[in-house]
Amino acid sequence: MNGQQINVIIRQRGQFTLPDAIREKINWLTPGSVVTINAEANKNKVVLSPYSARKTLDWDKLWKDLKRVRAYRGKGRGNLSAFIDEDRQTRR
Repeated sequence: MNGQQINVIIRQRGQFTLPDAIREKINWLTPGSVVTINAEANKNKVVLSPYSARKTLDWDKLWKDLKRVRAYRGKGRGNLSAFIDEDRQTRR
């Protein structure tokens, strides 16, 4: 693509199709790919990039949450819906 310009039409719902010429040169542009869209308003452009998941994970928080969930004891067999509701209420 090195500087080649290809024009596309934005359809009614903001959709457009990436032309074959672009998809053939960029190997991560495949059906079902997740992309990141970065709108650079000051430069009047939109940039598509391959999605990359957050690489860092707060392991201390994860283990703390797992221990809390494991420790939950409901009446009889427990009520998962009530637990989830209570958990959501306490995180606000």
